[in-house]
Amino acid sequence: MEAILSPLSKIAKYLIALPAAMFGIIHFMAADKMAGMVPIPGGVIWVYLTGAALIAAAVAIIIGKKARMAATLLAVLILVFVLSIHLPAVMAGGESGQMAMSGLLKDMMIAGGVLVYAGTQAAD
Repeated sequence: MEAILSPLSKIAKYLIALPAAMFGIIHFMAADKMAGMVPIPGGVIWVYLTGAALIAAAVAIIIGKKARMAATLLAVLILVFVLSIHLPAVMAGGESGQMAMSGLLKDMMIAGGVLVYAGTQAAD
């Protein structure tokens, strides 16, 4: 089993970390536009904090330092998005609710994959 998981986890490292880093950069570039989606007070500050967390997780995963913890926390962050952004939009219904359902399902799938990746990493 290790002979299969090792090469796949090396590929998964980049498939997880590169998009996470890009999303983090986008959070900095479009913070004002994203601030309206933040469901708690502080808007733009939370967008910047989230962007920094995404970039930090990507760096940790790429360099392999605290990769298990970084991947686990990344999955938790993504699940927070599911519960705080996508789920309320789905429950609101309508056409935007259908779009939110797509985001909810996508983010749940991503969080699951990131957790599987975290499970392949040694505890630091």
